[in-house]
Amino acid sequence: MAAAPTAMCRLSTPCSTNASPRALLSRARPGGFRWRPRRRTARRGGRATGRGRGLVVVSEFGGTYDEGFDDVDKNIINYFTYKATHTVLHQLYEMNPPAYTWLYNYVITNDPLDGDYFLRLLAKERHDLAERVMITRLHLYGKWIKKCDHAKMYERISNENLDIMRQRLLETVVWPTDDTTTGEAKD
Repeated sequence: MAAAPTAMCRLSTPCSTNASPRALLSRARPGGFRWRPRRRTARRGGRATGRGRGLVVVSEFGGTYDEGFDDVDKNIINYFTYKATHTVLHQLYEMNPPAYTWLYNYVITNDPLDGDYFLRLLAKERHDLAERVMITRLHLYGKWIKKCDHAKMYERISNENLDIMRQRLLETVVWPTDDTTTGEAKD
């Protein structure tokens, strides 16, 4: 396969069509938590009512069982968008180097983990690639749902929880020393 000319990415880092698509998507941030600035609190008598200032971690996961699992559904869809983009990048790397370079540069500035927003912007710029990512996303989900063993997943989560608790217990237990010289019997 002939090497395509080197392109300049939007983040001022050189990228070529010879670069692995895996390197691009390994930069993605893990989902679930985002940094948000803490809101300023009202002052009473010259004192702030809030405790601290700065950034706080805000969990985007449901807090109680009654709230439902819409956030989980959204994260799954976002992950399949990410995975489909990764797959399309691999396909384009092999078959269409100019389209690969364009999508590579696009993904650098637009996060595929923001599924819906990412695809809306992509559809405005390159409808063909957006459609390809959407079809691939649906196909990957279909493959996953056939292979997903829910009982096995429940067991994996349960075993992982047990391992974490076991490790925590081992970290907190103070083991007696095996020093026989301090406990000599007196005659």
